Amino acid sequence: MAELEAEAAALLDALDAGTATVDEVLGRLYGKAASPDAQISRAGPEVTITTAPEHAMGPSACEDVKSTVAHVGPRDHFPALEKRYDLVVIGAGVAGLLSVITAKALGKRALLIEKHYMGGDCLNVGCVPSKCLVASAKALHNARASAALGVVGGENLKIDFPRVMARMREIRAGIAPHDGVARYARDFCAEVIIGEAAFADGESVTITARDGSNRTQTVAFDRCLIATGASAAVPPAPGLVQTPHLTNGNFFNLVALPPSLGLIGAGPIGLEMAQSLARFGCKVVVFEMADRLLPREDADAAAVVGQSLEADSVVIHTACRILNVAGPETMAYEAPFSKYEVRVLLQDGSEQVVKVSTLLNATGRAPNVNNLNLEAAGVAYDARSGVHTDDCYATANPKIYACGDVASAYKFTHVADWQARCAVRNAFLDARCRRSRLLVPWCTYVDPEVACVGASALDLEKAGTEYDTYVRPLKEVDRCKCDGVKQGFVKIRTWKGGDEILGATVVAPHAGDLISELTVCMQNGVGLADLAGVMHPYPTTAEAVRQCAAQYWFSPAFKTPAAALAIRRRGEAVAARPASTF
Repeated sequence: MAELEAEAAALLDALDAGTATVDEVLGRLYGKAASPDAQISRAGPEVTITTAPEHAMGPSACEDVKSTVAHVGPRDHFPALEKRYDLVVIGAGVAGLLSVITAKALGKRALLIEKHYMGGDCLNVGCVPSKCLVASAKALHNARASAALGVVGGENLKIDFPRVMARMREIRAGIAPHDGVARYARDFCAEVIIGEAAFADGESVTITARDGSNRTQTVAFDRCLIATGASAAVPPAPGLVQTPHLTNGNFFNLVALPPSLGLIGAGPIGLEMAQSLARFGCKVVVFEMADRLLPREDADAAAVVGQSLEADSVVIHTACRILNVAGPETMAYEAPFSKYEVRVLLQDGSEQVVKVSTLLNATGRAPNVNNLNLEAAGVAYDARSGVHTDDCYATANPKIYACGDVASAYKFTHVADWQARCAVRNAFLDARCRRSRLLVPWCTYVDPEVACVGASALDLEKAGTEYDTYVRPLKEVDRCKCDGVKQGFVKIRTWKGGDEILGATVVAPHAGDLISELTVCMQNGVGLADLAGVMHPYPTTAEAVRQCAAQYWFSPAFKTPAAALAIRRRGEAVAARPASTF
């Protein structure tokens, strides 16, 4: 025991002296590279953003839906609470869930508060259900396109949409207990409660039950984490707010396939669902205000996605503006579907009225900052960027932190996960884990997928950074030839004349998997020269990553005239030697 105490004391001294870090003790969450520190411009106090209403999971008669709600959102779960907790977490999405797991590992007692469904968007109306539909659509598409591989009859296959949705709800229900009230109350929290939280002051929170009883409880905290996430924003297009329509919050309540769909805003989930429904047989029209699809992505990547969507018969209007939306008074999730009329100003200046049977709004997300009484806690915020924090996730109130979609420009599940770990370490250990040091990969799961990490070409150009670009088209990779893959590429950006990776884009059937190798390289300072020397199994699509990197070996920066001359002279010298035997 004395040896253990001495070893711990020495480590504590090193932490206090700055010769060791908390991350080295608990595990590093970042390394030698970081993504651009993206910031959302703050809005003035007069600015408000309309968000879509909270939707109940449906259809209500579905047994899998009932099971999911029972696990993640039982409205009558309002247990008696203690007077004080080490950590109070508002919001049980990914950021909230990871924060209490991290706090438990540090020996802290946490209260987790959720007003709707635990698991947040990811489990209920985001990652999980959307990828189930993407999988079904991809399977159908691949079967229909299999004639080129010698498979006969696939072109006549059809989709059973109700079975697709039933499978999705079954999978979601299977995951729900993992994110549910019972597991977190048992394994990670002192308590979990379903209710709406609002700050009473800078050190306490009042929770109001959601079961209609109006019961309230007030608890104090040593530290609090705001992890309330974001909701679908409704743009100020005339008629849209007044017209019931789909967002990600109720899209997965669909029971039948609508004959046609209009998509306003070409965000990631919107495009994923647009392509999936088009492959199922729905006629899809996309309205995007920007000049092109996926404006934050590599232009070549966006072009490939556009070609793929058009091949799936998706009609795309870019650089357009919604002039008016007219539709039904109630939302239809099955036949008979409603009739919507979207009047739009097109890029060429002409007006067109597009008639569809349902309408999906995917124009972006707004942080959930309303009804929290943040003013009482001394926490600054605005409607556009969310809760204001410093680089270590602390708000103006030093006892209150915020992370995830409510306070981040990077609105991804894995970012919320990482930020929550960092925020809790900072709150209790003064770990100084900085948001600006995180390296963020992401992927849009259209077909082909688009995955990115680090700085884009636009980021580098804005920063005035000179850079080199290396590209390997997939159509030149042997495995892709065998698989019939003709679109896509690996693109890597480095310092001008160097091999340090600044950013990368992959467009491929499984780009989300391929980008991780490049993320590992960036985070650990592995440049193209070393990556090119890593043996990959043949034949694989991942060879495209190594082959792209290997181009650096033949660049003027690496293969200099002096190096070429030295190698030639070396070869001449070896040739002049007597042959050796072993």
